[in-house]
Amino acid sequence: MIQYGKQSISKSDYKAIKNVLSSNWLTIGPKVEEFEEEIFKICGTENFVVTSGTAALHCAYAAIGLKPGDEVITPPITFIATQSTAMQFGAKIKFCDVDEKTGNMDPNLVEGLINKNTKAITVVDFAGHPAEIDTFRRICDKHNLFLIEDAAHSIGSLYKNRPVGSLADLTTFSFFPTKNFTTGEGGAVSSKNSELLDKARKFGRQGLVRDPIKFKSSPDGRWHQEVHKIGLNYRLSDILCALGISQIKRIQKFKSRRSEIFDFYNEELKNISKIQLPFKEDNVDPMWHLYPIRVKDGTRNEFYEYLWDFDIRVQVNYVPAYFHPIFQDLGYSKGLCPVSEKFYMEEISLPIHPSLSQKDLNKIIRVIKQYFNS
Repeated sequence: MIQYGKQSISKSDYKAIKNVLSSNWLTIGPKVEEFEEEIFKICGTENFVVTSGTAALHCAYAAIGLKPGDEVITPPITFIATQSTAMQFGAKIKFCDVDEKTGNMDPNLVEGLINKNTKAITVVDFAGHPAEIDTFRRICDKHNLFLIEDAAHSIGSLYKNRPVGSLADLTTFSFFPTKNFTTGEGGAVSSKNSELLDKARKFGRQGLVRDPIKFKSSPDGRWHQEVHKIGLNYRLSDILCALGISQIKRIQKFKSRRSEIFDFYNEELKNISKIQLPFKEDNVDPMWHLYPIRVKDGTRNEFYEYLWDFDIRVQVNYVPAYFHPIFQDLGYSKGLCPVSEKFYMEEISLPIHPSLSQKDLNKIIRVIKQYFNS
């Protein structure tokens, strides 16, 4: 079986975890700070780690003070956590259609969705291809909005030679096993804005205040800590951070291998007229998380099952978020974002991860060509 996504685990990963298990720390300890320092080297901004990409989004929305009545503009082509974490604060979601080429939010459409209740625009870097951040930045500045970048797919990517993580007001990452590197479960929040990052961190650390300068009560002793606003426990453990430290040191190797696979697919599939290959803007250097092709003859579902019959585990990314019953129950209807819906009906993500062998890749190409030439 050829898996659609897979973690790449080495002997150094095993050793890193074993060392923590024999140390004095299992939960938040020195490895957490060390991992955050490694992320800093990649994205160039301060950050803190959390239990998942979903937790990271939840912390980001908490940092901007999202509340009932606020609106957040997001694309529909994303995992539902992009929206659900905002909805936890009572916010309403406005869906902006995507660009047909990249699957990222279309900056030409977003301004028409802004009103007096809009609080933030959350862009998603689909497949690892960064969104058009500079354009969204100008729009957010014009309307005094927060810009959040859901970069679950794109740590290690560059936009105009600037690293993802340093571009938006708040950026969120995911370290799920199929992502660009893994901590098993995990995520992070990054920001150049120290005030926003502090608010996000407090929310993800149960709201605890341990800095004596910020105490509102007189401490009874050195154990004193306070909670000024309620938060949640999104702490990532030293065990998982040790894995992340070991993994992130190989991020350029992972990126290079993903790029090689991306280029191999492009070359081998370029002459199949019924497939639309992924698009890349000239001003980006993606860390390719997905290889999303589009099947243009209406046979996407048949092609999907065909590949599975050959033990090639492809995926579809994503069901438009407002197709989910929770949104249907809230009055959202199909037809809202026609480009996104067409994108979904045609999209299949081929396997792309560093563990793929050339034999695996040759099989994938052989089976695909067999389908379209039959």
